[in-house]
Amino acid sequence: MTSAAPDNTRNRADALPKSWNPGEVEADLYERWVAAGYFAADPQSSAPGYSIVLPPPNVTGTLHMGHALDHTLMDTLARRKRMQGYEVLWLPGMDHAGIATQSVVEKQLAADGKTKEDLGRDLFVQKVWDWKRESGGAIQGQMRALGDGVDWSRDRFTMDEGLSRAVQTMFKRLYDAGLIYRAERLVNWSPELRTAISDIEVKHDEVAGELVSLRYGSLDDAEPHVIVATTRVETMLGDTAVAVHPDDPRYKDLIGTTLEHPITGRQIPIVADSYVDPEFGSGAVKITPAHDPNDFDMGLRHNLPMPTIMDERGRIADTGTEFDGMDRFEARVKVRERLASEGRVVAEKRPYLHSVGHSERSGEPIEPRLSMQWWVKVETLAEAAGDAVRNGNTVIHPASQEPRWFDWVDDMHDWCISRQLWWGHRIPIWYGPEGESVCVGPDEDAPEGWVQDPDVLDTWFSSGLWPFSTMGWPDATPELAKFYPTSVLVTGYDILFFWVARMMMFGTFVADDAAVAAGKDGQYQVPFEDVFLHGLIRDQYGKKMSKSRGNGIDPLDWIRDYGADALRFTLARGAQPGGDLSVGEPHALASRSFVTKLFNATKFALMNGARSGDLPARDTLTDTDRWIIDRLDEVLLEVDAAFDAYEFGKACEALYHFAWDELCDWYLELSKVQFTESEARAESTRVVLGTVLDSVLRLLHPVIPFVTETLWQALTGGESVVIAQWPRPAGVPADTGSAQRIADLQRLVTEIRRFRSDQGLGDKQKVAARVLGLDTAGLSHLHPEVANLGRLTEPGANFAATASVEVRLSTTTVTVEVDTSGSVDLVAERRRLEKDLAAARKELAGTEAKLGNDAFLAKAPEQVVDKIRSRRDVAAAEVDRIGARLSELSDK
Repeated sequence: MTSAAPDNTRNRADALPKSWNPGEVEADLYERWVAAGYFAADPQSSAPGYSIVLPPPNVTGTLHMGHALDHTLMDTLARRKRMQGYEVLWLPGMDHAGIATQSVVEKQLAADGKTKEDLGRDLFVQKVWDWKRESGGAIQGQMRALGDGVDWSRDRFTMDEGLSRAVQTMFKRLYDAGLIYRAERLVNWSPELRTAISDIEVKHDEVAGELVSLRYGSLDDAEPHVIVATTRVETMLGDTAVAVHPDDPRYKDLIGTTLEHPITGRQIPIVADSYVDPEFGSGAVKITPAHDPNDFDMGLRHNLPMPTIMDERGRIADTGTEFDGMDRFEARVKVRERLASEGRVVAEKRPYLHSVGHSERSGEPIEPRLSMQWWVKVETLAEAAGDAVRNGNTVIHPASQEPRWFDWVDDMHDWCISRQLWWGHRIPIWYGPEGESVCVGPDEDAPEGWVQDPDVLDTWFSSGLWPFSTMGWPDATPELAKFYPTSVLVTGYDILFFWVARMMMFGTFVADDAAVAAGKDGQYQVPFEDVFLHGLIRDQYGKKMSKSRGNGIDPLDWIRDYGADALRFTLARGAQPGGDLSVGEPHALASRSFVTKLFNATKFALMNGARSGDLPARDTLTDTDRWIIDRLDEVLLEVDAAFDAYEFGKACEALYHFAWDELCDWYLELSKVQFTESEARAESTRVVLGTVLDSVLRLLHPVIPFVTETLWQALTGGESVVIAQWPRPAGVPADTGSAQRIADLQRLVTEIRRFRSDQGLGDKQKVAARVLGLDTAGLSHLHPEVANLGRLTEPGANFAATASVEVRLSTTTVTVEVDTSGSVDLVAERRRLEKDLAAARKELAGTEAKLGNDAFLAKAPEQVVDKIRSRRDVAAAEVDRIGARLSELSDK
């Protein structure tokens, strides 16, 4: 008979809901954490500092699966370090997202038939601020739903006054150091947005176009001429040369001569350049330096004119032809038609697939365009960013990403930092009446009557300062002293080059200044000590999530359907350094089942009086108790090593299998026997079970905070697991003898259960059995556990074995003799097995058909094919097993 549980633990069990319904508790739990100040960081604390800055999401954004992964991993790190005794700062904030935010407000104006020009700059910027206050930042509510333990009192925005001051300071220091300059260069231009855009805002898509071959020079084959091919016929209006390879014998006599431009009448030279591939097409290419990156480079090499033939809206302009005023796409057709009418279109190839850059925001094809812009000279900055990784000041995880880092920073081009927008940090350059200019710092005034540069800075400029501007730089602040450099940056490898590189360049540039401000005597030269790069999220079939495929997942849907803990565990369990992860509904269901299992196990433990406390003397514990305690220590060491190496998936796997397979499936079942023994044994079991469960809940808390908080408070009566101490190993040598005996018991019980399944016995159906050899195996004291878990009863006087099972254990073989007579309905069992055999054969045939389909194998992701192979193998084994069982029954 089970020993009664103490009343206080029964009361705590009764305080738990009947079942776990996350939607009923998560929001209230989170707000209690915030109100209690658990996430607030104290820079005056004597505890060691640990800090993470949240990669600032766009103020226009909402939480997508990539954000959910980022936030889950950062929160896991922050919660664990807080429990380990660190003073943790996880600093939140948002990016002003210049282009995206301005576009939102412009669309609102357009709906009222207005433009930003109708309002003027000052009123428009004020309207954007109004929108930000009223509608921006929806992601903050979603962060709360996910459980982000950020310090909301330190929430930052890249256009805040303090951060704006940091931006202005950085600009001036770079400018004064000769690292910012103004020049006319080729940029990615968005005619719809009428601004330059960054490389990360350009998405390349394969599109069907037409490759048109044009004849330059004489229409008489006996006279000088060349044939060039282009997909952008309209840009020929800006051609200033034709290039051929210097060693191409076909054009040797033409190099250095000129040809008349077919439309403008200009004489354009034929130049020799090794960039030209003589094997491609005719071996001759047209050069439009102001509208093509490669042509621009050749234009520089050959000192060619660079006329811009399109205005900011993408309309043909200043060519002196009938095409002026036409949209670029209309001009493409009209120019081709004119050339065709003159016999200069030699051939057209349709469709012609080629890669075209598109604006991520507006969706239109971007236009390479020569434009006067502000630039950062990156050579020395990029070198310092590369050296920071080379010398180990910043460590990239995984190390396999280091070559990509060096490829990028060692070959970085100057960075265009100006944008032709109204929303953003205004470039602090002022122009005088005679064309003179001055850079104005944050504590300086511009000369009276001077005019400020109309452009604003690229959003990446301000986000590049994020790790230290958010802590008060350029002032010396307690936050910088305590929390800078930050401990780790968590982000996807896909923005390694754009954002991470810029933070590293700026952080190393102001290293001495920031270190002095932090009171660290210039010892630190980097904005973060570790960079953890995770992969991209894909669907359950390994496909990249996208709107066009319709396979995206809204994390809020999963939070509503499965709970935030299930979402978080799914993402953390799949996260490994640098590796992509596939997620789908089956993963979320499995995570929800795990959370439910944990809830039910804790409730069972409480109903049986489990409590956390000092463990009884080790020599008074059973093999079962010593085994689970030792396994907990082993798992703790494994989990700590995995988290320290940012191997989130490995840590979660270890915790999942320990909690489910060992604690719930084995120890809880074994403890039921110990509860029926003496009161002393029952009490000892309650403490062991409660203490192990206490540690498991604390170990799981960083990943699944809501259910662990609810269960830990019920189990321990403590204030909050958020501020509980992270578990530590007991430091006692493991009892290998106990471990071996429990392993033998598990093998024995598993074989008994397999036999029962093969015999068609119900899970709860008990059968008489005699177990021989337990004494020799050293398991005689565990006979009650074997009988309980194997659903065996003591043999009666008339016991006659109808079958036996031999199980080889570590030192000997144990035989289990079983009497199943009267326990199995042979007719019903044959019917059940025949049904199962038919299903197994159908599964086998289906999987073999797929694996025999070459077209399927060529298209399906490798992990999908592997899954089908596994299904095929399981089905084949089932066919053999069920067939053998039917043969046995036919003899009875």
